[in-house]
Amino acid sequence: MNDGLDELHQGPVELTEGPFAGWFTWSGGADPYETAIGPFCFKADGHSVRSAFQPRREHLNGGGTIHGGALMSFADFSLFSIAHNTLRDARAVTLTCNCEFLSAGGLEGAVESSGEVLRETRSLIFVRGIVTQRAQPLLAFSGTLKKITSAPRS
Repeated sequence: MNDGLDELHQGPVELTEGPFAGWFTWSGGADPYETAIGPFCFKADGHSVRSAFQPRREHLNGGGTIHGGALMSFADFSLFSIAHNTLRDARAVTLTCNCEFLSAGGLEGAVESSGEVLRETRSLIFVRGIVTQRAQPLLAFSGTLKKITSAPRS
């Protein structure tokens, strides 16, 4: 049975317009949730990868700062962008994602992340990183990705 999931799992595409022209995101609708709350994008610079998004009013919580769930979703996206070269076209799912809130963010300026792959095994990738806005740390994160052989089914 084809439920349309295979067409969601395609490679990155380059953005050609807007403030993130020249950056990449996953191909149209690769992750419907991230598409709805993003766009989230990433850019490789040598061995390092940066991810970014421009916060909008709908990313805010009732206190007027970026909602923790938006930052955690961005951290999850960042796990995959940081591990992008390590995955080498393999599919993966998030096994763990740990987040520590460090400061509040707002609408002023892009939210960015950077990080590193700590270790790769045959089936696991261990990643850590930091989310910042205007050079101020907002969130520290770490996680483990599990390589999979087929698309997850609901």
